Amino acid sequence: MATVAIAGCGDLGCRLAALLGEQGDRIIGLKRHVESLPEHVTPVAVDLAAAERASISLPEPVEYAFFILSPDRHDDVSYYRAYVSAQRHFIELLRGHPVRRYVFVSSTSVFGQSEGEWVDEDSPVEGRNFATRTLLEAETLALESGLPATVVRFGGIYGPGRAHLIDMVLAGKAHCMEGVYSNRIHVVDAARMLAHIRNLEAPDSLYVGVDDEPALLCEVYEWLAEQLSVPLEVEHREPTETARQQRANKRISNRRIRSTGFELRYPTYRDGYGELVTRLLEGEDAGVS
Repeated sequence: MATVAIAGCGDLGCRLAALLGEQGDRIIGLKRHVESLPEHVTPVAVDLAAAERASISLPEPVEYAFFILSPDRHDDVSYYRAYVSAQRHFIELLRGHPVRRYVFVSSTSVFGQSEGEWVDEDSPVEGRNFATRTLLEAETLALESGLPATVVRFGGIYGPGRAHLIDMVLAGKAHCMEGVYSNRIHVVDAARMLAHIRNLEAPDSLYVGVDDEPALLCEVYEWLAEQLSVPLEVEHREPTETARQQRANKRISNRRIRSTGFELRYPTYRDGYGELVTRLLEGEDAGVS
């Protein structure tokens, strides 16, 4: 049993809170609007991007901390506020606490490979735009914070409420370039992976969070259309050299986190999307708009 602070209790943060609560941890949730937090989460209402340490406090000593904020908009100011300013204030808030592990959630978008290469935690990264530059700055902030820090770079997170590819297929708007790989992880597994890292005695400083099977995006669309029994209106385009260089295209290995004993509940896109499609066809809420 320990006290865990989660900055950014959205969907992923609340799923993590539920898992850690089940194992007996006490959870503190920090977010701007705390009305939606589960009852077992102690709320701290704060805009971390604008907060000063003197203006807020944590109700008890924190042993584990997770930073899972995301920006409101896709622009440089919003990214900096969410990942750098807010994280800096969260780290300052943790000063003096007996923190045993601090986890910063990042993205595999910082890998700039574009030729379908296999990449892992040791592969080079690239700040090719404001988003990836800000994420890399935020990763450095976490790792140089003086806290025992771990960065987790998640691939595309999907699941209930995150079914964009299904929406695209149903709307007849699917489009892809031939030979381009995509990497993803189900939101349930993303939360389970964070909980697994909390329970490791000596986790590494960096993990990537993806499922077992990088998949060609065109293949995923084709499979979804078949499962949904809808015609696939997809534009297959052979990418130009410029398009290939501008679009990330890599196959990401999850070997490092798997070597710690972590097992995925949804090891491939077929497992995760298959469940969403089944719920949709049975008339249940699969989170598909």
